[in-house]
Amino acid sequence: MSMKSQLTDAMKEAMRAKNKERLGAIRLILAEIKRIEVDERIEIDDARVLTVLDKMVKQRRDSITQYESAGRQELADIEIAEINVIQDFLPTALTEKEINQLVQTAISETGASSMADMGKVMGILRPQLQGRADTGAVSGLVKAALNS
Repeated sequence: MSMKSQLTDAMKEAMRAKNKERLGAIRLILAEIKRIEVDERIEIDDARVLTVLDKMVKQRRDSITQYESAGRQELADIEIAEINVIQDFLPTALTEKEINQLVQTAISETGASSMADMGKVMGILRPQLQGRADTGAVSGLVKAALNS
């Protein structure tokens, strides 16, 4: 079953359950997918849906930081609820140990020895991390590993 059909089914379930918060978040996801399909005149696949979901989580985390610094906790709570719904459709997050193992494997596969090789390492890691880890945090781990 494709991610889009899973989202559509989840939207129908939320409608039946009269769960307004979940329904609203799922509609936001579907609207973003539809916007991309219309703008680019394509039918997006599951990998692209994961990219969209990742981007939406990142946007909401940025918003939470801004809302909390402005003292608007009620708006931050809405964003947190949306993140929880979006994460229901993302694959299971990797543990720190799994991430470190992937980083070490990618470094050894590429023979990376300096920061100049970081692009090669991240090129291998990015597809494996899609929807399962924050690539920004992982790039920090790669930098630390290559600098040591």
